[in-house]
Amino acid sequence: MLIEKYDLEVFTPPCEPGAERFSTVARLVTDIREVLPYLNATLRGAVYNPSVPALTWTKAGHYIAFQPYQIAVSNVEDREAAIKEVEGLVKLANRTWERRDEIVPDYETHRRPMPMEVYKLLPGTNCKQCGQPTCFTFALKLAAAQVKLEDCLPLFEIQYADRLAQLQAIVIEAPSIG
Repeated sequence: MLIEKYDLEVFTPPCEPGAERFSTVARLVTDIREVLPYLNATLRGAVYNPSVPALTWTKAGHYIAFQPYQIAVSNVEDREAAIKEVEGLVKLANRTWERRDEIVPDYETHRRPMPMEVYKLLPGTNCKQCGQPTCFTFALKLAAAQVKLEDCLPLFEIQYADRLAQLQAIVIEAPSIG
């Protein structure tokens, strides 16, 4: 097990006094920099910066940062949810580390595509088949790795094959760890 002990701090960010959102930081006893490339390979939409080293990720509207001696989460609705989120992230890092022999580490920094860049490549039908009210809303969520390309059914029609190929090249869609 990589992470066995940590201290947990839950707080309301000082820049938002009275806010109904919480942040939490798990201060780790163990340096976790070695697991970051494995998380980069498995977390959909993660952004790894090996020179820092740090890996950031957005999950369900929560901003998450993995650094050598800490895991931080912001924009959580309450204290209990913040604690539960960090506990889940510690388990995720430990599971990933335990499975490292099955994972090809990814040392590259991937950039998230800009929503407008994604939008320009979508069919532009606003058909709502993806579950979103507009193609632009879908583009925003796709750029944030909150939906998948497969959710846009018109994109898989033959006339959009070139656009689909371009989107597949820029959208980060690595499989997530369950």
